[in-house]
Amino acid sequence: MLSILGFSTIILFMFLVMTNRMSAFVAIIVSPIIFAVIGGFGKNLGSMMLEGIQIVAPTAILLLFAVLYFGIMMNAGLFDPISRKILQLAKGDPVRIGIGTAILALLVALDGDGTTSYMIICSALLPIYKKIGINPLVLATISVMALGTVSGMTPWGGAATRAISVLGLDST
Repeated sequence: MLSILGFSTIILFMFLVMTNRMSAFVAIIVSPIIFAVIGGFGKNLGSMMLEGIQIVAPTAILLLFAVLYFGIMMNAGLFDPISRKILQLAKGDPVRIGIGTAILALLVALDGDGTTSYMIICSALLPIYKKIGINPLVLATISVMALGTVSGMTPWGGAATRAISVLGLDST
């Protein structure tokens, strides 16, 4: 019963967001509430929500700091010189461009936010890949390998924050 409710919550959330019926923020709040009421948890909903927030809050603060900190660094142009240097060193060689992609992806992935990392890596390197004729799947593959590695090692990365939440640990 609980697994059906859980999967139904995810399906409803995805439907609402993908069909633009609700923003992701509203849908992530409304979907679980609907299925909690359907599942008979309406009476305990307030206490369950409070307990959930107390468990997740320290991890959320850690992620918020990481995203804001590295977001500011990216907006300030911290990674622009690195991108230019990679292109300068690569001199049009596809292998060197691949190695440069890996280095840039590893550095950018330090923010722990996969979406922002992909935006930086793709915006910096996709035009180069297209111009030289390298398959963009190579860019995606190198980026995924680098982001997966760093994300698992940093305390603000996705894997670590999920482990912190599940184990009930403090982010420090």
